[in-house]
Amino acid sequence: MKIKIPNHRPKKSWAIMALIFLVIFPSMALAEEAAVLSSGDTAWMLTATALVLFMTIPGLSLFYGGMVRSKNILSVLMQCFAITSLMTLLWVLYAYSIAFGGDGPFWGGLSKMFLAGVGVDTLSGTIPETVFMTFQMTFAIITPALMVGAFAERMKFSAMLIFMTIWMTLVYAPICHWVWGGGGWLGNKGILDFAGGTVVHINAGIAGLVAAIVLGKRKGYPTTAMPPHNLGYTLMGASMLWVGWFGFNAGSELAADGVAGMAMAVTQIATAAAALSWMFIEWAKHGKPSVLGIASGAVAGLVAITPASGAVGPMGAIAIGLASGAGCFITSTTLKRAMGYDDSLDVFGIHAVGGIIGAILTGVFCAEFLGGAGFGGDITSISAQIKVQAVGVGATIVYTGIVSFIILKVLDGIMGLRVTDDEESEGLDLSQHGERGYII
Repeated sequence: MKIKIPNHRPKKSWAIMALIFLVIFPSMALAEEAAVLSSGDTAWMLTATALVLFMTIPGLSLFYGGMVRSKNILSVLMQCFAITSLMTLLWVLYAYSIAFGGDGPFWGGLSKMFLAGVGVDTLSGTIPETVFMTFQMTFAIITPALMVGAFAERMKFSAMLIFMTIWMTLVYAPICHWVWGGGGWLGNKGILDFAGGTVVHINAGIAGLVAAIVLGKRKGYPTTAMPPHNLGYTLMGASMLWVGWFGFNAGSELAADGVAGMAMAVTQIATAAAALSWMFIEWAKHGKPSVLGIASGAVAGLVAITPASGAVGPMGAIAIGLASGAGCFITSTTLKRAMGYDDSLDVFGIHAVGGIIGAILTGVFCAEFLGGAGFGGDITSISAQIKVQAVGVGATIVYTGIVSFIILKVLDGIMGLRVTDDEESEGLDLSQHGERGYII
């Protein structure tokens, strides 16, 4: 007699398997959705963070330091160094929370004050939140430091520190949230600002111009010659900025991937195009190409490609570089003389104007048929993208300009912003810090 072996499992076994499936499958799905630390991304972001800090100290410090008169070099270096220290603490105490602590349209709230909830195991995407926080801190450091060039050689050190503290709180951190924070109103509109055209450069350039106008011109400007005292420092500083900018732009992808690679490539291409654009225009106009000119052109290209670096291709980068080199040259020479303002080291002419050119042209060259990565959000046309870019530019100019003016006027009334005429003649190195940059 043959024994029949059933070809199916008992009903009880099927029930147990179904129960296990229902328990395990959602857990597996959640595990797939949960953020996972990437050692490769983390290693790149640690490097990028160091590169961006390198942009301020020593890059920007030497770039600006070489352009002032010898009696003021230490004051510029000191301002950049002190801003680095001050912004670090403000970012940790509350500014990081305002920028990235929540999902409001205008600010992120105070839930991350004193870095509450930011620990060894908390992640931001595929990297530790501590790395993301420090990377963004380096942006918060260089943005106010850029302003130093606009009012160089005439602002009191104490007033500068208080102004920067209030400006970080009321201007930089909120605008950072508008563009990059969760729920930020400009980010929700689909603005393309990969690494800080509005947040960093237009923001600093407009505030710097306002500060230069409120403080007034340097004693003797423009009739007295005030040439840079060491263009070697300036060129070295510009070179450091160029290298550090790869962390600035490629690091803004927050990952070691193809977008970061393209951001690095277009940064190099646009910078080279802008440096040559400025050089050849100056050569044609004045008969000789200058070291200061090619260095300024390179920085103009770095500025302009910043908002576009995650959205445009190589040909778009060339166009943006050529446009920014020409536009910033015209502003920093012809327009500056015509308007009569004393923006000592051309912060407005390079950072605000370069940032505006880059932000608007991002809306053009992001189009896929022009080699770009595509439009932001739900935007489907160049005209619509340019409109959003223009809104971001306009909002930054208006908000930064008005708030910066109010802060400066209030401080001027309370404590005064400017050194005395005698202190300015003596030089800020001695009058503000009691030291000399050079012992003769």
